Amino acid sequence: MPRSTPTDPISEPPAAEGADSTRERIVAAAADEFARHGIAGARVDRIARQARTSKERVYAYFRGKEALYAHVSLRELARVAEATPMDPADLPGYAGRLFDHFTITRPDHHRLITWGRLELADTADPAGADPVRSTVARKIEQLREAQRAGQLDPAWDPVDVLALVNQIATTWAAQIEIGAVLAEEAADPSLAARRAALVTAVERLFPRLTR
Repeated sequence: MPRSTPTDPISEPPAAEGADSTRERIVAAAADEFARHGIAGARVDRIARQARTSKERVYAYFRGKEALYAHVSLRELARVAEATPMDPADLPGYAGRLFDHFTITRPDHHRLITWGRLELADTADPAGADPVRSTVARKIEQLREAQRAGQLDPAWDPVDVLALVNQIATTWAAQIEIGAVLAEEAADPSLAARRAALVTAVERLFPRLTR
């Protein structure tokens, strides 16, 4: 079996009939496997079985688990960005969209991304030449532009703004131990109440621009 390393590139798929369909099944199965078991716990044989293909075929497309995870995580992060556009003049609304995505629509996305943060923390490209860093940099620049336009308090460092809003928005996706006692302890245990609370928290920090 090929050995994998964190720097393994993604292989080009072999040209064959139905290759795109097979590759997509592998990627979809891998997303589920990584979300459930992380990178170390994921098994290529389970991915292959769920994708209705062979382990050899998986390795024909991707050189190892880390390469496959890198492809899957970048694809999922791109989907998150598409589903949760940021309007610097309405950061509470952005927080609400993040909550909806990670807590209601696709909680598996948060697990998938968190596994990578835990297991690949020491393998990030120090040069920052990856699309995730580019996306973060673009959002920070959006916030700077909003400050220059008078839409956001210039006393805040845009980096702090983005970090705080993202952290508040993903509170319930990340703190499952608190979520487990909602029914017994919360005055209103509904997801609507949780969403309203975090949107209000962001609103108090970064009020919506009154147009």
